[in-house]
Amino acid sequence: MNLIEAYRYLAALEQHRHFGRAALACHITQPALSNALRALEAHYDVAIVRRGRQYEGLTPEGEQVLATAHRILREQEALQQALAGSAEHPRGGLVVGAVPTAVPIAARFAARLVERHPGIVPQVRSLASQEIETGLDTLALDLGLGYTDRLERGRAGALQAWPQYVEHYHLLRRVAHGGPTLHFGVPLRWADAAAHPLCMLSPEMHNRSILDRVFRDLGLDMQPVVETNSVMALLAAVQSSHQLVAVLPGALVSTVMGQGGLEALPLVDPDLRTPIGFMSAAATRPSHALAAALRLAADPAWLAEAAAHSGPLRALVVDTEVE
Repeated sequence: MNLIEAYRYLAALEQHRHFGRAALACHITQPALSNALRALEAHYDVAIVRRGRQYEGLTPEGEQVLATAHRILREQEALQQALAGSAEHPRGGLVVGAVPTAVPIAARFAARLVERHPGIVPQVRSLASQEIETGLDTLALDLGLGYTDRLERGRAGALQAWPQYVEHYHLLRRVAHGGPTLHFGVPLRWADAAAHPLCMLSPEMHNRSILDRVFRDLGLDMQPVVETNSVMALLAAVQSSHQLVAVLPGALVSTVMGQGGLEALPLVDPDLRTPIGFMSAAATRPSHALAAALRLAADPAWLAEAAAHSGPLRALVVDTEVE
């Protein structure tokens, strides 16, 4: 049995939570993946995977094996990068987890990183905040992009943060007679936004808790008409309906700037701003790829680009009259 490969298959199974998808990700057949995991169980003489008609998770012993697998795979990747490249010319993979509302910025960051270091192969995953924090703790992720205010509630010692930009929020809606590109309207109060049929992310998403808190502080019991864990579904719902609207941060609004028939209204009263930053495990030695990513994350030119594609956008120059 190749122990390293078995660890890789186990990590893929936990990531994809499906035997078939994990096998595809590892470029092997499903029986080969299952056989390797059974061999791993025989090696440690414990049950690792809860098996049923579908994948049902890992046993407590399996969670311990997975934690070891992540550490060993991380060290192996760092060693391969050290042997194959250098600090000046890094080569190898970099796994980045981003909260859904920050995925456009994470993808832009990955593109800039590859332009600067062609030998790096970033992998950007859309994950919930808790999944990012767990992934950083277990070393399944190299870098996370998400809500750094969560670190102030007990995680500051385990994770390091690099501030990137501040989320500003807009109400996105479809308009009957839109121009060839996205139109920016005058500011709208949050209380007035609540009068519209809202599409929102599902309750387990941190973005949803931020919006719920705003409406709750205004004394409003906001009930969305559509819930989803996909920001693409939010955008599609708004684009396909003249009634539905969504509250989205600037990073997502910027992805539809070239589309007509849409209007973005900056939300005010309150003027909500949420800090977003990169995070990494504090106690680990960074690989060459991670060190290069952290240098880019602190680069003033990159920070200016991130701010330009994530903040109030062109809404800064509109009339300040409130609807």
